[in-house]
Amino acid sequence: MESAAAIRRAVTRLGRRLRAERPAGALNGTKLSVLGHLYRLGPSTPGAIAAAERHQPQSLSRTFAELQAAGLISRRPGERDRRAAVLTITSVGREALVRDMADRDAWLAQALDDCTAAEVNLLRIAAGLLESLADRPVDLRDLAGGTDPGTVGEQSA
Repeated sequence: MESAAAIRRAVTRLGRRLRAERPAGALNGTKLSVLGHLYRLGPSTPGAIAAAERHQPQSLSRTFAELQAAGLISRRPGERDRRAAVLTITSVGREALVRDMADRDAWLAQALDDCTAAEVNLLRIAAGLLESLADRPVDLRDLAGGTDPGTVGEQSA
């Protein structure tokens, strides 16, 4: 448990610092998560995005609508079920996401300049392991109570 708490605290603090490096007027974290999902995985249904991002589909409806209104995503009917929507990131959405990532990557690259090559390699390996942990399936019953398992305990970090 001690290792788990130390990792959670470090990831939470780094996440907060990276959010602080976002320029004023940048997209919020939820919108960036949706754009990132579509960028990495391609067209998806709102339900698939919600499950992957650990949200209830209804809680993302406004986010999807705002992203579509801003021209960052497009919506089309599903091929098998015309009532189901399929969301796709647009070229404008890709540009916004890349611009946001570049701002935060620049800060992190500068911070990594203070690390040794061995430390950077260790962090790169740790990043891959952390991604694997984050990609583990979630029991959707955990979301039924409205608790986002990705944020539990962040307040005490």
